[in-house]
Amino acid sequence: MSLALFALLLLLVLVNVPIALALAVMTVIAMVAAHGIDALPNVGLLMFSGATKFPLIAIPLFILAGTIMNTSGISRRLVAFASALFGFIRGGLAMVSISASMFFAEISGSAVADVAALGSILIPAMRKRGYSRNFAAAVTSSSATLAVIIPPSIPMILYGVMAGSSVVELFVAGIVPGVLGGILMMFVAWMWARRRNLPVEEAFRIRHVLETLRAAGWSLLLPFVILGGIFSGWVTATEGAGIAVAAALLIGGAIYRELDWGRLRTALVEAGYQTAVVMLLVAASALLGDFLTEARLPQRVAEAITGMTESKFAVLALLNVFLLAVGLFLHSAAAIILVVPIVMPLVQAVGVDPVHFGLIVTLNLAIGQQTPPVASVLITACSVAKADIWAVTRTNLGFIGVLLAVLLMVTYAPALPMFLVELFYR
Repeated sequence: MSLALFALLLLLVLVNVPIALALAVMTVIAMVAAHGIDALPNVGLLMFSGATKFPLIAIPLFILAGTIMNTSGISRRLVAFASALFGFIRGGLAMVSISASMFFAEISGSAVADVAALGSILIPAMRKRGYSRNFAAAVTSSSATLAVIIPPSIPMILYGVMAGSSVVELFVAGIVPGVLGGILMMFVAWMWARRRNLPVEEAFRIRHVLETLRAAGWSLLLPFVILGGIFSGWVTATEGAGIAVAAALLIGGAIYRELDWGRLRTALVEAGYQTAVVMLLVAASALLGDFLTEARLPQRVAEAITGMTESKFAVLALLNVFLLAVGLFLHSAAAIILVVPIVMPLVQAVGVDPVHFGLIVTLNLAIGQQTPPVASVLITACSVAKADIWAVTRTNLGFIGVLLAVLLMVTYAPALPMFLVELFYR
């Protein structure tokens, strides 16, 4: 029966039924088959209770903070500062894209918001300076993926809720892999630029750096305020998201004076749309999670795999392959919601730290954002660049290789991401 239900889910997804609706339809059919029509009154209650957990409030708030940044001049100032820092390096605009994405990631937590905000500025600029359309889209897309690794991260919030793990510890665990990924991407971009003799943008001038730093200073304070409050324990992740919105409103409206009512309305509408997509998935997942728990499917999967091997590293290798395959076909939110409740008993059975595994899940699904056919972030970058998705994917292989290298290091050298967690929280 389980295989038939997942086949039904795959069929619905392939015919372009929204994933949230496909999950809900599949689960309702399963509930009726198992318990009869009397189970239907519970559907609404389970979906409502699953979507109204307190930590989930952080998701719409971080999304709103990102859309306000897009419309209030904050993103543009971050790009100008990054350009002053890295423009003297060959291929400097690619470095600017990566470093600006790392700054933006520390506020929005959304890779799609990152690529939409920065891509519209940087991709045309790279094209004017002789960068190929495919490379401009590839570097913008891959660097935007850092937004789901560097805290705050919306996929990490979802994982924390689904797995019952500490969101703050997940955020801390993402710092080292996120920064390492950014540095390695800069190295790949530099090698590419040298091979193709891409231009140096501008000479390094301290005065220009200080001018752009002064202009972007308030924007650069946002990560320290948000993450400092969360990591110190003064505020929860949800409260930190509220602070992010308030700070973005204050900086964009009162300090930069670029956030008028029209732009605020645009930001609110875009944030509402993105939130609706995610929260419908969460509501449908609550329904599915309840059914899977009752059917003991996660426990049976764990027993089957541990019957083959009890090696932690072998199990992690199998899960990496599985998650990479899932990432090809599902958006990160849907994948977390569908997969995490199934595999957590297995993860616990072989003794993997849930926070460590959360980072593994996030990295796998970050790679999925760059690998067609779904590849939501890559598709957004290709749309901005007006480039062919398969041609960009070929160019993107070096950056995907960086993400795979970071995934392997995180999987098999857990001390690398976890030492900050151990140092401050355990």
